[in-house]
Amino acid sequence: MAAEDSPATQDLPAPLANLLAAASGEGARAGLERWNPPDCGDIDMRIADDGVWLYQGTPIGRTALVRLFASILRREGERYVLVTPVEKVGIKVDDVPFLAVEMTHDPVSDTLYFRTNLDDAVAAGAAAPLRFEIDAAGGFRPYVEARAGLWARLTRALVPDLLALAQERDVDGRTVVGVVSAGVFFPIADAADFYDEGGA
Repeated sequence: MAAEDSPATQDLPAPLANLLAAASGEGARAGLERWNPPDCGDIDMRIADDGVWLYQGTPIGRTALVRLFASILRREGERYVLVTPVEKVGIKVDDVPFLAVEMTHDPVSDTLYFRTNLDDAVAAGAAAPLRFEIDAAGGFRPYVEARAGLWARLTRALVPDLLALAQERDVDGRTVVGVVSAGVFFPIADAADFYDEGGA
């Protein structure tokens, strides 16, 4: 079904409908990294810190439509762009494009699996690393790379479960706390800083 005929795109403003129509056919994920269309500037679209997508300040309420836009999202340096074979446009992202809303730990493979708010499945490891930042309140904000250059922030509900899997490792003579997934150790912080921040 072409994007312009999809129920998810009916009644869209013309610029958005045209954008999705141009992306249909070849398959957004398949062609996304190969497409190099003209840059047509920015549009008034934003992904808020809570993962809500907005157009001209109004939330895009249809999940199927958000998934369509997410399928043509790419990061170029510090800029996020929606890319089709014929044009690309910039959008604003408050933090990162996605949220990780579910986490499963497989003790056999010692692998962490995540599901994003748009139902992407991610197995953390060398190809999908974890990283950690400190938030304004001094707590840890974990992220997992959901797609190439596009990260998902773990929701607050998942953070205690993730930190419960933390372990200490000696790294260059320092005691570092981190988590392991698929054989890769992802540092969180030096042990002293980790326990100061209330990580355990």
